[in-house]
Amino acid sequence: MLELRHVCAGYGDGDVLKDVSCAIPGGGSWCVLGPNGCGKTTLLRVMAGLIPHRGEVLLDGVEIGGMKRRELASRIAVMSQINAVYFPYTVYDTVLLGRYQHMRGRLFGGPSAADREAVERCLESTGLADLKNRMIDELSGGQRQRVFLAQTLAQDPEIILLDEPTNHLDVRHQVELIDYLHIWCAQGGHTVIGVLHDVNLALRLSGSALFMREGRIERQGDFARIADGAFLQALYGMDLAGFMRDSLEAWKDL
Repeated sequence: MLELRHVCAGYGDGDVLKDVSCAIPGGGSWCVLGPNGCGKTTLLRVMAGLIPHRGEVLLDGVEIGGMKRRELASRIAVMSQINAVYFPYTVYDTVLLGRYQHMRGRLFGGPSAADREAVERCLESTGLADLKNRMIDELSGGQRQRVFLAQTLAQDPEIILLDEPTNHLDVRHQVELIDYLHIWCAQGGHTVIGVLHDVNLALRLSGSALFMREGRIERQGDFARIADGAFLQALYGMDLAGFMRDSLEAWKDL
């Protein structure tokens, strides 16, 4: 379980998160929703231990601030928008970088048979086995994002935090990415917590939602139970439910 108790955090002198408390049980997926600037990305960074916080952030009852960076990185992985590619690694070598935390500290260094097996398994599960010898800078945006998904999976974390990973992807590859994460989440009690601006895509990831506004959590739980038209309009400053209904009408006759 990942639990936040009265957490405040931010940048410089100002707090972005203000007295945030929530509990995310192990296994399953959650989507984090809210307007721009409400603190969604900051929330993920705090969960990953990437920025300091006040209050408590507990992973299975242990404060993450007291955990070694290597241990925390082996349990929580962050996947964001398409990463910039500065060096022309092969797909295989790029995914192998996800095993770095497992390879550190070994007497002779380098990947073990278990590391290579994990890479092959992640390549297969993301449909990249046939591309493993291609240079990553030769791939399309959708293919690259699958590579970085495979790299994240190769890290073998318990929790994956998604920070707008589908930006700049077309609809097909957005859906494929979410579906790959569904499969991973269903295996071994894994957890996915995703920040997605597209509400429809977020709900494809999960029916469990955490709504944020101005650095605070407004509501959390089952989307169908905690969301209503008036709440969403107040949160987003528009008739979101009406917009979604109007959009649905455009598709009915196709």
